[in-house]
Amino acid sequence: MQDIPSYIQEHKDRFINELFELLKIPSISADAAYASHITAATELIKKRLTAAGCDGVEICETKGYPIVYAHKIIDPQLPTVLVYGHYDVQPPDPIDLWDSPPFEPVIKPTELHPEGAIFARGASDDKGQLYMHVKAVEYMIATDQLPCNVKFMIEGEEEIGSVNLDSFLATNKEKLANDVILISDTGMIAKDVPSITTGLRGLSYVEVSVTGPNRDLHSGLYGGAVANPINILTKMIASLHDADNRITIPGFYDRVTPLTTEERAAMAAAPFSEEAYKEALGIDAIYGETGYTTNERNSIRPTLDVNGIWGGYIGEGAKTVIPSKAYAKISMRLVPDQDWEEITSLFATHFKAIAPAGVTVTVTPHHGGQGYVTPTTHIGYQAASKAYLETFGKAPIPQHSGGSIPIIALFEKELQSKSILMGFGLASDAIHSPNEHFGVWNYLKGIETIPWFYQYFTKLAKQ
Repeated sequence: MQDIPSYIQEHKDRFINELFELLKIPSISADAAYASHITAATELIKKRLTAAGCDGVEICETKGYPIVYAHKIIDPQLPTVLVYGHYDVQPPDPIDLWDSPPFEPVIKPTELHPEGAIFARGASDDKGQLYMHVKAVEYMIATDQLPCNVKFMIEGEEEIGSVNLDSFLATNKEKLANDVILISDTGMIAKDVPSITTGLRGLSYVEVSVTGPNRDLHSGLYGGAVANPINILTKMIASLHDADNRITIPGFYDRVTPLTTEERAAMAAAPFSEEAYKEALGIDAIYGETGYTTNERNSIRPTLDVNGIWGGYIGEGAKTVIPSKAYAKISMRLVPDQDWEEITSLFATHFKAIAPAGVTVTVTPHHGGQGYVTPTTHIGYQAASKAYLETFGKAPIPQHSGGSIPIIALFEKELQSKSILMGFGLASDAIHSPNEHFGVWNYLKGIETIPWFYQYFTKLAKQ
């Protein structure tokens, strides 16, 4: 595969322009008003997979948004790689914080990307990283270097919890049968420090409400005599952490298995600057659970965070009311062995128990998923490591990610396959935030590296 750099250079402009076409589609899964754009995204992906040389390209309907499937089977006796990605994106809000329109992709230089970065919603999460795989397979088919079978499964509900993927997997096990699942929906430590994500946190996401009086009340006539739902809610939320920032829900840590001293030392070997971290975020101090480093807090320890809180009057000017209701959305990131449904139940029981008299509390679960670990002894990890060594000139560092991809544990349960997370994004890509971007260098480097995974995985699988 020594000719791949020249192939990329020859087709670089087309690779970028094709990605731009996909990025222009506002395929926002969280808002039903964008359903027609979801359709446009699936049709374009189907077209591009067909052009790349895949067979059996189809749009598979689900109870929600469709899944695009494709395959290229060169020999049923050879190993099969299943590529997973998602074409849906987060809402771009707040729009006024974008330096350029979120669905009008543009290349601009940055400090980390002097050669330019692609700015658009979905550039890094996950359209840019997904499209690397389409172009990598195009290269292997066009040059007759595809060493094994490949399948694609590209969904449109990842950003809303992949709520219909489980039923699709359960009813399509034969179609999706594979030897390993390859995913690029994560990142690496730095442009010159490749890494493979070997651990992901799970997730439990809930919405809570506190209801007091049967209507909003005049704060002068009733203040001090009636429980204020906002006051109560904020006190309840504050009580969910102790002075050491440990979560106070009974049983929350029962299934948490601490990493060994050796494992923590290996994590600490990854390059990290606390000062650069603070500067990048515009903060003057770090914050978190006592006894753990920043990288440990955001990857191997469970968390509980309020993602949104509202109630009462928030319009212009003053309106002196005691609100009838107050609400919050809360997410809990979980480590492997913690069961998200059990944690959701523990949260609901505890949150209702700490409510004082005078209010009613409801807890509404939304979505969640299990944490995940890929052993570094797995041949998929070894193949990915060799692939990075080919194109970066150095072996990647295994790392745990603080993020969650709930469907990966589901893949292992339904398809009995391990997932290999070859991410090419960076922490500075601003995914889910205004001005999301993906370095042109990273995009092209991914296209260069992925074919080597196929080469080495096939060799290792035959041994």
